[in-house]
Amino acid sequence: MGNNVKGRTRSGKRLTEDERLLSPPRPEAEFLSTDTWRVLRIMGEFVEGFETLADVGPAVTIFGSARVGADDPMYHAATEVGRVLGEAGFAVITGGGPGIMEAGNRGAHEAGARSVGLNIELPFEQHLNPYVDTAVAFRYFFVRKMMLVKYAQAFVIFPGGFGTLDELFEALTLVQTGKVRNFPIILFGSDYWSGLLAWMRATMLPARKVAEADINLMIVTDSVEEVRDLVVRAAGDLQWRAGTESAAYEVTRRALGRNAATP
Repeated sequence: MGNNVKGRTRSGKRLTEDERLLSPPRPEAEFLSTDTWRVLRIMGEFVEGFETLADVGPAVTIFGSARVGADDPMYHAATEVGRVLGEAGFAVITGGGPGIMEAGNRGAHEAGARSVGLNIELPFEQHLNPYVDTAVAFRYFFVRKMMLVKYAQAFVIFPGGFGTLDELFEALTLVQTGKVRNFPIILFGSDYWSGLLAWMRATMLPARKVAEADINLMIVTDSVEEVRDLVVRAAGDLQWRAGTESAAYEVTRRALGRNAATP
């Protein structure tokens, strides 16, 4: 990225806090613009997130594309998922934006459940959708991503783009490495996800970059009711996913852990 002056690039585009954080340090920067001072801002975002969400209760995070209109079948499905989860006693957490995020919040809102939106500062405008009743605004993606995981008991991932895939693979890595337990990762829309899963099995698996146990961490469904039943089961039976998750963890431990053979 080119030089910036007072938070803007040479082209005049406003810099987000993430961009400033990831930019190379400038020797002439004032203290309020340095990484040292930025640590305090990051700490403040964590504190605000913790305080706002501490009492959210059982919750599920829904991910998916922002580029989906209300006439899309996946919007309707995400609304229904939010509704049945809300009726089952779960809050619904999303990124707070449009598309699938709006649909998930809408379903929870219509069910009378808590509807949470964790919005992110972007170089372009993105407003909270109108179905959010608890909102937290973040400047830093990594702080927001942590909150999306910390307060959820499961992920439901609808068709989406890079951001959705980012969340999917982060969740898989956390479960695979034992950082998160009893955490269903549910992919909604078998037609959309089948190509990715086929590539994993045809390319990643023979190359020994993943194991079958890793792929088994994902549950694929086209049923709104099955999503609800899976989440309810995980909440009621803390050992339900233990075997599947432990298998993935054990493969990773053998490959990368202290007991792995030295090449």
